[in-house]
Amino acid sequence: MAAQRTGPTVGFDLDMTLIDPRPGMVRAIEELNREFGLTLDGDHFAANLGPPLLDSMRAYGFDDDMAQQLVQHFRSVYPTAVIEETTALPGATEALAAVRELGGRTLVITGKYQPNAALHLKAFGWEVDLLVGDVFAAAKGEVLREEGATSYVGDHLGDIVGARTAGATAVSVATGPYSAHQLAEAGADVVLRDLTEFPAWLEQQL
Repeated sequence: MAAQRTGPTVGFDLDMTLIDPRPGMVRAIEELNREFGLTLDGDHFAANLGPPLLDSMRAYGFDDDMAQQLVQHFRSVYPTAVIEETTALPGATEALAAVRELGGRTLVITGKYQPNAALHLKAFGWEVDLLVGDVFAAAKGEVLREEGATSYVGDHLGDIVGARTAGATAVSVATGPYSAHQLAEAGADVVLRDLTEFPAWLEQQL
């Protein structure tokens, strides 16, 4: 039986919080364009990561059947198009380690398709206590609440919603599509420049 953890339970978003998958995302969209004869803007897509992929495809105006086809193809090319092109954001490894060093639990709660999210964690050698994919905004909060998360760290306005839903501290990092000012205006409890500032903040909470 695993030893019971006595420290904080901290949830993390994945895209643009722990990792930067944007170059690979552009490649994956280019694959969709070639396969389906589309002209989707890969750079715009990569600059606005956060919602689940199906929601993003529907937002382009595709009907449900076409959106599902695009999602399936995107997921199939993802391992070769995105994983190796992805980099860890500054402080990501140290942020995860900081939670463990305090005897806490690390959760990765993401809108990304869970099997592909798991490939990212494996690529960086990150071991977490729980990975949940395909959830966004309030749905993230439901998972966080069930797990007793004390804080949730993310870059998106939807991550603030998730933290609020769970009654957890909303910690925002200005490494995604929103500025520090926008994140604060949206109700983040804490706004950090990036995850390099997270271990010191976490230490101060004890």
